Amino acid sequence: MDLVTIVLLLAIVAGVVWLVRNRGAGQARELEDAKSEARRWTERLGGQVLNLVATNEAAKQAMADASERYNAAGSQMEQAKTPAQTRGVTETAYEGLYYVRAARLAMDMDPGPELPPLPGQKRAGAVTEDRDVDVEGHSYSASPNPSDRNAHYYPGGNVAGRPVPAGWYSEPWWKPALVAGAWGIGSALLFSAMFSGMAGSAYEAGYSDGAAADMAAEGDGGGDAGADAGGDMGGDAGGGDFGGGDFGGGDFGGGFGDF
Repeated sequence: MDLVTIVLLLAIVAGVVWLVRNRGAGQARELEDAKSEARRWTERLGGQVLNLVATNEAAKQAMADASERYNAAGSQMEQAKTPAQTRGVTETAYEGLYYVRAARLAMDMDPGPELPPLPGQKRAGAVTEDRDVDVEGHSYSASPNPSDRNAHYYPGGNVAGRPVPAGWYSEPWWKPALVAGAWGIGSALLFSAMFSGMAGSAYEAGYSDGAAADMAAEGDGGGDAGADAGGDMGGDAGGGDFGGGDFGGGDFGGGFGDF
């Protein structure tokens, strides 16, 4: 083997080693950036959970859900090993902050700045009118506003393949599907009775059309869900909407003053 060949082989080996190391360093930076973003949002959620005192039943329930999301984000952070898993922590913190926002509205407080959209939230729409329905002998209700009757908030999004509009409900009937990943028997009747023809929701044109829209979203891998979530959950969401303020106990963020 002549000297030129040896030099070429050494150059190739050195190049491969450099590429591997550079890729590893890039992945490590991406993971650290994602963790930094997740910690920022989780800390903001934690500040609200620890400092905001609910004064009515709807606000208490919303803050209980916010606290649950805060604990879930902490658990997810401990287990996150990849940027994608870490971005899931950020999304969980977003969800918790939506519950905080709902609690503030329930107490007639300024809700603060808008939050980055959640996956599927835009497609699901919102409850825009009061509904009271009976399904299989059980009474359910929904409203765009909190009340003693409708004290359970949901920020809107896909649950086990179906869009659930944002709004206030008489009970958290979607939670079993969140845990099991599937709806129980009779859920189609509930969706049809509760949302069919409701303006501003995925079911505005009828229950079947709303379900079909969600199936289409599932088919394209979430479609605009990624866009709804703010792309990589980093960039613009990372401190844009909330300014540089302390979302914890004092300043709620740029331009919104002290609470």
